Amino acid sequence: MRSYRLDAGTGLDGLRLDVSELPVPGPGEVLVEVRAASISYREAMILEGRYVLPVRDGGIPLAEGVGVVAAAGPDVSAPPVGARVVVAAFPRWQDGPFSLDVVDQIGGSLDGMLAEHVLLPATALVELPNDLADLTDAEAATLPVAGLTAWNALTGGRGTHRGDTVLTLGTGGVSLFAVQLASAMGARVIATTGNDERAGLLRELGADVVLNYRDNADWPAAVRAATGGRGADLVVDVAGTLESSLAAVALGGEIAVVGFVGGRPPATLDPYTIFTTGATLRPVAVGSRAQLAGLVRAVSAHRIRPVLDRIFPFDDAPQAFRHYLGGSALGKIVIAMAPNNERN
Repeated sequence: MRSYRLDAGTGLDGLRLDVSELPVPGPGEVLVEVRAASISYREAMILEGRYVLPVRDGGIPLAEGVGVVAAAGPDVSAPPVGARVVVAAFPRWQDGPFSLDVVDQIGGSLDGMLAEHVLLPATALVELPNDLADLTDAEAATLPVAGLTAWNALTGGRGTHRGDTVLTLGTGGVSLFAVQLASAMGARVIATTGNDERAGLLRELGADVVLNYRDNADWPAAVRAATGGRGADLVVDVAGTLESSLAAVALGGEIAVVGFVGGRPPATLDPYTIFTTGATLRPVAVGSRAQLAGLVRAVSAHRIRPVLDRIFPFDDAPQAFRHYLGGSALGKIVIAMAPNNERN
């Protein structure tokens, strides 16, 4: 089989094509024929050698993807051969809180999805139901990291309730999913962007209010103005702008701390500000397999269609990485191993 392998911290120079024997599944394992895989922000951190979790040199990259079960080892009863599946990024994190004993992750310390086939524990897989047959492989490939991170941010803590106000930041993959999912849950969504040309997409996905943070330097004040002074019940902070998020959150609300695409946050935060907001700061580490199954059910129930920027063929994987690193993408960048990635 063909796969790409990557040495962490070496940039794209460390990405290379490899050919190896097709693996044979052992007890509790399945062989998945990969259909499509997607690039997330974690890959940029791995390329630059600043990912927060262990990464094995020479491993197969990419944590999110979709495929079909091609073979099963002994003691595997489900999912069946032929089932279309997505893969939990942390295979041993089945449910409950995240802990260090389940820290091994696909595309990091374990081989990832940028291969024609991948060997996985059967317990890492979530089968896609028949009523998601119209979800293309490219769309389905974006669920296990970007989609699941947004789902965890919205449901893993205080939860999102009808009538809540949810604030999302920017137009990255997690934020676009968060807008769609929060809107489907009946929340009022306020979204920020630095580009007025992207405001239309945010509204189309379900945002009720769109704020341009470049035109509104004090965008937290604009969030409060849009909520009658109350602030947002839940902030999905992908940028690491925690001081601004604290200024925008409602009393007793929650900030889901997803990442820091805007750069490292200040070394210290004012404890007085945290105390007086009464807010909970909750780090989000993608999500468990149980949460991935919950996301799949929500995508099915609400007919969520992930936003795609561009699909690259497997042979052009390095160009896909370059396009992602260029920062101009709007939606997810997908690498397809199979041609059936057009919406039916």
